[in-house]
Amino acid sequence: MNYVSTGHGPAILLIHGLFGNLDNLKSLGQALENQYQVIRVDVPNHGLSAHWPQMDYINLSQAIMALLDELGIEQAHLVGHSMGGKIAMATALAFPKRVLSVVAADIAPVAYQPRHAEIFAALESLPLTELQGRPQALAHILSHGIDDPTAQFLLKNLQRTESGFRWKMNLNGLKECYSSLIGWHNCPPFVTQVYLGPSLFIRGGASDYVTAAHRQAILAQFPAAQAKTLEGCGHWLHAQKPTIFNRIVTEFIDKQSH
Repeated sequence: MNYVSTGHGPAILLIHGLFGNLDNLKSLGQALENQYQVIRVDVPNHGLSAHWPQMDYINLSQAIMALLDELGIEQAHLVGHSMGGKIAMATALAFPKRVLSVVAADIAPVAYQPRHAEIFAALESLPLTELQGRPQALAHILSHGIDDPTAQFLLKNLQRTESGFRWKMNLNGLKECYSSLIGWHNCPPFVTQVYLGPSLFIRGGASDYVTAAHRQAILAQFPAAQAKTLEGCGHWLHAQKPTIFNRIVTEFIDKQSH
């Protein structure tokens, strides 16, 4: 798994969401690296990490453990946004003794309905070999009904090559694994694992990813959960209100570290 490590101290892993890369939580990493070792990862099928044909939260949690082992880290705090939050939660549930705390940004430990069809359609229909440049790519994505901030975010995955452009991410692999990524493996009637350690769920006030309907599922799996709402922002709360978001995460982890 590709990663960047900065700072020294107790370890914190920062895990991005779907279509992202390790730069997504860079601002948070910079806020933490004075006191902690901060490891920002490219999730498999994203950034510079390996392309996987099969991707679910069980094998993703195992990949997080393999990275900690590779780095010689016994325990770490895990912070993730959206899909990255699910990876953090799945890792804590499967390997609770290795996880000091969990921060899940605008995501709950539940299965979601599909909501990325327009994005997949926009990305798959982009004529990579005929592209003249990023402005043309942006116009194409906007024409598929994607808003400008999301389009700009998606285009961070576009890489110029000798024969045109390519996606850094494994777009086909993500589409194949999409049902697993919006799903959740830790739900009744299966055996429900529990993480008893400290956890913080931060939601965007204008987002529908975490609602009152998810409260029971959160507390069933994370009984020590705390909750915060950032008003005036949506799903991309870490980008929309970075100063407040970074402060909330830092204060939470500081409390667990002292």
